[in-house]
Amino acid sequence: MFGRIIAIVIKELIELKRDKAARFHLVVPIIAQMVLFGYAATFEVYHVSTVVLDLDHSQESRDLLSRYAFSRRFDIVKVAQTQQQVTDTIDHSNAAVALVIHAGFAELLRKGQSAPLQVVVDGTNSNTALIALGYVDTIANEFAEDYAKQLAQSTLGVHGMRQVEVTLEQRPWFNEDLNGQWFFVPGLIGTLLLVVIVNLTAFAIVREREVGTLEQVMVSPIRPAELIFGKTVPFFLVGLGEVALVVAVAIFWFQVPFVGNPLVLLSGTALYLLSTLALGLLISTVCATQQQAFATNFFVLTPFFILSGFSFPISSMPKILQWMTYANPLRYYLVVIRGTFLKGIGLNVLWPQLAAMAAIAAVLLTTSILRFRKSLE
Repeated sequence: MFGRIIAIVIKELIELKRDKAARFHLVVPIIAQMVLFGYAATFEVYHVSTVVLDLDHSQESRDLLSRYAFSRRFDIVKVAQTQQQVTDTIDHSNAAVALVIHAGFAELLRKGQSAPLQVVVDGTNSNTALIALGYVDTIANEFAEDYAKQLAQSTLGVHGMRQVEVTLEQRPWFNEDLNGQWFFVPGLIGTLLLVVIVNLTAFAIVREREVGTLEQVMVSPIRPAELIFGKTVPFFLVGLGEVALVVAVAIFWFQVPFVGNPLVLLSGTALYLLSTLALGLLISTVCATQQQAFATNFFVLTPFFILSGFSFPISSMPKILQWMTYANPLRYYLVVIRGTFLKGIGLNVLWPQLAAMAAIAAVLLTTSILRFRKSLE
């Protein structure tokens, strides 16, 4: 039995060695996507196009607007003279944010009163609008705090009454600089691995069925279960190689720290690979052609990505979708890979994720084998 399985494994590895195009697609595209998405996928927003309107023309208003102008978050693309110019700039999508300071701004501040800053945001892209509003608020609060200190010193003197302040001291754990790449790049490893392994498994088996070589192998003494294991083992080894490749890119190119135990990551990766291999095998049992496999992969992989928590928080989803995420192995693998990379947590914390992936792999693999055996017969 094991001899026949090993023979199939060697056959698949030899075919992969001879296929230069396959080797190219296993290495170059995944590195290119890793680098591309590593820089493009981020929640941070820079250089938001901004139009400003200063109706106060005071030192205070110029000081406030200069803070936005010299911030990397905002680019002042137009200095408007009227409210209508502000409206036209937003309507024509030439700016995403408008800052309007009305007359009397400085007078209110000098009296120690609150002075309003009007902010107009293009809500077409709600995510960018919300993040930009947060940056506007942060800069405005810094200006208000600095101005309050200057006003207190000018009215009470440096040695005057001490101003009571409550300051917020932030202490981010595991990612002190709040680097977005440290969050996204480990998640990309799981996402790209899902796409590569499922496509590799589904297309390879469907291709053999389509050209007729699968039936030729089945007339030999090889049993269906032996054929299945013999074909999935090479893909498992390829998956481990892909993980080593993208992890190296994450550590050495993007400088994402790895502080965990490699054996914990290897255990989680092995269970995740079994789940993705079983998913690809299941797709191959319901598809007769490569076109069907491509359409099915698109139908399956897109929900897996959306329901994984990679970019959309699971807690914000409707309850029924939150329940559906429990059947998604990518959800658990993201916890494992981010936990081992950034937090250094071990099996005592991650065992529920590993147990869930083991259960999913067992169910999918059993279902796939039964359907594959039936399709062969």
